[in-house]
Amino acid sequence: MSLDAERVVERRRLKRRVSIWRIAAVLLAVLFVGSLVMSDSDSSGTGGILPHVARITIDGVITNDRKMINLIDRVRKADQVKAVIIEVNSPGGTTTGGEALYDAIRRLSKKKPVVATCGTLATSAAYIVALASDRIFVYGNTITGSVGVIFQWANVTELMKSLGIQFEDVKSGTLKAVPSPFEPTTEEARKVTEEMVDDAMEWFVGLVKARRKITPDTIPGLTEGRIYSGRQAVDYKLVDQIGDELAARTWLATERGIQPGLRVRQWKPPTEDTGFLGFATQSIAAMFGLSGSKFAGLLDEASAVLELDGLVSVWHPASN
Repeated sequence: MSLDAERVVERRRLKRRVSIWRIAAVLLAVLFVGSLVMSDSDSSGTGGILPHVARITIDGVITNDRKMINLIDRVRKADQVKAVIIEVNSPGGTTTGGEALYDAIRRLSKKKPVVATCGTLATSAAYIVALASDRIFVYGNTITGSVGVIFQWANVTELMKSLGIQFEDVKSGTLKAVPSPFEPTTEEARKVTEEMVDDAMEWFVGLVKARRKITPDTIPGLTEGRIYSGRQAVDYKLVDQIGDELAARTWLATERGIQPGLRVRQWKPPTEDTGFLGFATQSIAAMFGLSGSKFAGLLDEASAVLELDGLVSVWHPASN
């Protein structure tokens, strides 16, 4: 082969190599952009890396949920999040759980605009959560309010007598471990329990007064734990306006300068791989014709109810 022919062959090989690298570069660019789109999807659980409005959902029975508090703190530190929508649909839960979420959302609101959109229920501890936002949106028929605190315990002394069971203990003082289901409640025990409930109630009412700039005693039934429709709550200034997420987006744009075109991204606490337990849950759910996530949610809510063993701010038509 002549020298000229060899040079032609070599140039063709070089062109092929350059073309291959160009194609590889294009493919890498496509994959990179695709990864951005995928990470910016609602199902990612982290909201994505592009600028957006974050949505955090607070639903079911509220407890002191460390994962949810960590999530709120992550959203607070995320530069790509320009505003936050707290989606509330809950009857409430533990007073401490509501307080913990309130504190986390107030920390968040110091860095980003925060609005609350309330669904069917936003009562008791869920109303505490909504109070932490910059503006509260409700539907006209949202059930809200139920400002109050309860502490409940069972009295099984008569049942124990019928079964021939006597409970004995040794205590360091008369007020240790009272009230107790295994002995009649003394006046002294009831008095200190009432004082604790009254103290928590004073805190709750004070929160409403400070955040809503109202005088609680002038709102019919507020200090008695009354519930209100969304329309009534607007009239009494317990919430700000009737509206859904679209109305909340409009308010963020007009009052907080948030770009209207920003997409809303769902942020979720991280899920855990439960292995065999997860497989068992999926199998049992299938027997009842439910999805695994739906069945797990029902289990979580049932277990949360069983955990309500402290001061409780929760509304339920059968118990209140």
